Amino acid sequence: MFDTLIDRRSVSNEKWSRYPEAVLPAWVADMDFKAPQCVIDALHERVEHGVFGYTGVSQDLLDVACAFIQKHYNWHVNPEWFVFVSGVVPSMNVTCKMLEPSQSVLTTSPIYPHFFKAPKMMNKEVTAVPLVEKEGRWTFDFEALKRAISPTCKLFLLCNPYNPGGTVFTKEELTHLGEIVKTHNLLICSDEIHADLLLDPKARHIPIASLDEDLAHRTITLMAPSKTFNIAGLNCSFAIIPDAALRRRFQASMGGLNGGVNLLGLTAAKAAYEGGEAWLEALRFYLKENLLLVQAFVAKHPRLKLLDQQATFLAWIDCRDLGVNPYELFLSHGVGLSNGKDFLGEGFVRLNFGCPRQTLKEILERMDTALLRTPN
Repeated sequence: MFDTLIDRRSVSNEKWSRYPEAVLPAWVADMDFKAPQCVIDALHERVEHGVFGYTGVSQDLLDVACAFIQKHYNWHVNPEWFVFVSGVVPSMNVTCKMLEPSQSVLTTSPIYPHFFKAPKMMNKEVTAVPLVEKEGRWTFDFEALKRAISPTCKLFLLCNPYNPGGTVFTKEELTHLGEIVKTHNLLICSDEIHADLLLDPKARHIPIASLDEDLAHRTITLMAPSKTFNIAGLNCSFAIIPDAALRRRFQASMGGLNGGVNLLGLTAAKAAYEGGEAWLEALRFYLKENLLLVQAFVAKHPRLKLLDQQATFLAWIDCRDLGVNPYELFLSHGVGLSNGKDFLGEGFVRLNFGCPRQTLKEILERMDTALLRTPN
């Protein structure tokens, strides 16, 4: 089912509208696959109802979301901990807005651009500490993180699984990070939107809030079905906030700026969590096979480098040895990637391999041609 080529240019969408028709887009993080049939069927049924009034979050949705999280992450969450929001990015902005005017934010780099855009949008200073390469994967530089924590720092923005880079942080890494956070009395806002897209069978996603009670009461965990089931356009996500006082602060910070979640997004979320397991398992297998193609492509070119990719459908390719702007190089040969500069990763590109294999092969062939025409 994932091999089917679907014409996305015929409908308005961000991914395929950014570039001219001659360019294959492999940038923004949505996939070129149909959502699970159970989601499509549920949406049809809801549309047939014909009345689209204001809609709240049903107990059924809360129950299936809790069950999904328990099954996949061994984390027991209570329905009252949920705050539904239209997206993870708005939740990051809401969290940064909670801080006092003089307080600042800490995160890591390279990273999804909204990790530094959200604090700046709320007039908060943000410091990004570079990740380091260790044993073939990206991970934290704990000593640098500790040095970067200023007296004004009150919030750590975490991305796990990591975007870009695909790292799934281990229990040991998260525990070490948690000790630093507790020592300096920081809040955590943890973006875990890619948690279901693990490609390494040895990797296990661990919500940092599940490690101990102290961390649970200082953490806002952001999750959504949007990346997992390719329904990002339906604008449905949630923050899980175990601490009641912190949850009230988050809700107060939202104010009237977030108008609630689209009723079709709520419908899709319930259907996906309830009946999308088989589709998700097949998706992971397909993405893993696509990743093998990307890894083989990189291995052919000594000037490129790709570290161990444990999760996500986004390959973070180191092109610094090319000596040219890789984003512009590949764009000139008909491939629209994400520019590493936008992630604080100059000389890198991010390649979205969440597409039919035929499309991916064409993307890699065009990139191969670009590299063969680039002097050593």
